[in-house]
Amino acid sequence: MRSTGVAKTRNRPIVIAMQDMDRKLSQQKAAGASCVLFKCHLRLKPNERDVMPSGTFIHHGLTQAALLLWLVGCGHTETSCRDRRCLAQMLISKGYISQPQYENCSQVISVPYLEYQTITVDTKNLRLISKITAYIQWRDPGLMWNMSHYNYDEVTLPVDKVWTPELHVANGIVSTMTHASHDLTVRYDGLVYHIVIINAEVNCDVNMFNYPFAADTCPVAIHTSERAGECGTELELHHVWPTGKTRGDWKTESVVLGTQGYGDTHYIMVSLKIQHTNPFITLLLPTILIVLTDVVSFALPLQGGERNSFKVTLVLSFTMFLNILNEKLPGDGECSPIIRIHFCICLVLMVLSMLVSLVLTRVAKDGGIRLCCFSKKVEPKTARSMEDNVDEEIKPDISVIQLDGSEEEKLILRKVVKFLENFQAKDMENENYQRFADTLDKTFFWIYLFVAVSYFCAMTTVMVMYTCSINHFFWHNDNANF
Repeated sequence: MRSTGVAKTRNRPIVIAMQDMDRKLSQQKAAGASCVLFKCHLRLKPNERDVMPSGTFIHHGLTQAALLLWLVGCGHTETSCRDRRCLAQMLISKGYISQPQYENCSQVISVPYLEYQTITVDTKNLRLISKITAYIQWRDPGLMWNMSHYNYDEVTLPVDKVWTPELHVANGIVSTMTHASHDLTVRYDGLVYHIVIINAEVNCDVNMFNYPFAADTCPVAIHTSERAGECGTELELHHVWPTGKTRGDWKTESVVLGTQGYGDTHYIMVSLKIQHTNPFITLLLPTILIVLTDVVSFALPLQGGERNSFKVTLVLSFTMFLNILNEKLPGDGECSPIIRIHFCICLVLMVLSMLVSLVLTRVAKDGGIRLCCFSKKVEPKTARSMEDNVDEEIKPDISVIQLDGSEEEKLILRKVVKFLENFQAKDMENENYQRFADTLDKTFFWIYLFVAVSYFCAMTTVMVMYTCSINHFFWHNDNANF
């Protein structure tokens, strides 16, 4: 019993020292100071060291070892945060904003899914404006974690705190990539998932030869950062799906993935087709109706000038129609729209019809198409000579013996009959001129009708059936030559 009391008395300074150290550590932890495990040692007061007997050295060593183990437990207590936010903060603190680099210094960017959407087709500048949503993933070993410490499969990180690849359209005049979200998802094995949106304006040179029955394909080349030697990124595209197939007058019929060159150039081949209802109603149908009206105008008589006035008004109206449509027609490219030639031919036909009507009006009046400077004024001279002859015959001559009344009456009647015969002959001549002009007018009418119908049938066939070929991969050839 005495020995037990002596042991308690000897160990009392150690217990007091441990309590004092525990209090100091608690104060340091409350102040936010970190435990420096291997620099902490048992600090006793000088009077407590003096009163410690030498026989308690073994007990003091065991107590110090226990205290060190307790301090290690204190350090683990400070890192006991195991939720997702602490995991995300731990990954952010690494600060890995550079590209993951392996031994071969190459990073594979996988795109398992693409969504393509045609926004519009600029027919004036021959450009395709599109939107691409890419679901991308890559592997970053620096963002891995041990699931024994953090028992979570995935965690969300801010986009600006980790490295993300850049995607762009190679043949795009304007190409911008934006992040669909401010966050991305990281898996425990370092696999990163993200969604990006690419808005591009592609210089496609759309084939507008068959407008308004145009249909063409346009490649949209998707690239990542260029490789410099062994370093860089490689792109892998797997699937693509079209969304919003119909936009305005254009329809996206299909989208297909393809490669060009040595397989390092990936593109989306977009099949486009114009919905011809609206362009047909606003462009082709008015020309057909105007030409048809010009053909029917041959029913108007040549005399009086009604037909000529109507045809001149029709030509002027069609010219104004073309001026209005000039800003709406597609632009010129390798295959210029044939509808421009169609409008020119329609205008030529209408002007030719107007000129023929003017000429036939002259034929119906004079029987010929001689110009005024070469025409012979036979009729006025003949009429004047007739009047002179009548005056000379009626005028009495004092040197001539006057005839009796019966002979004078016969002479006057003979002159009147001759005048009526000349007038009747002139009337018959005018009828012959009109008959000849009508014959020419009917002949030209049937020729004009046949030419107009044949032309519209041939032009429609060319617009629908003929195909003009364009090299849509000019951007790849230019890069290869360079």
